[in-house]
Amino acid sequence: MRIHVECRSEKGADPLRFVLGDHTVEVEDLLDRWYGDDADYFRVRGRDGHLYVLKHFRGHEGWELTSFTRRGSRGTSLGTRGPRVLH
Repeated sequence: MRIHVECRSEKGADPLRFVLGDHTVEVEDLLDRWYGDDADYFRVRGRDGHLYVLKHFRGHEGWELTSFTRRGSRGTSLGTRGPRVLH
C-alpha cells in the first residue's frame, strides 16, 4: 500500500509521521531498521500503539506500508514473516 511519509530532515529518511488514507499516524518510536537491496525498512510504533513496517525505496523517494500489527495482537499483520509488498 503506497503511503505518504514525512521525515526528520536532520536524520535523513527516519519517518516522523505518515498518512494512511485520511488518517495521519504520528511515529512514537523507531524500533528497528534494516536495509534491503533496493529499499530501507523501518519498524515503528505509532502513537496509536500499533506497529508498522514502512518500506522506503531508495532513489524513488516512494514509500509503502508492508506490515501492520494491532496493539495487543499476537501476529495479526499483513506480513508476519518479514516485509512484504502489497499491491
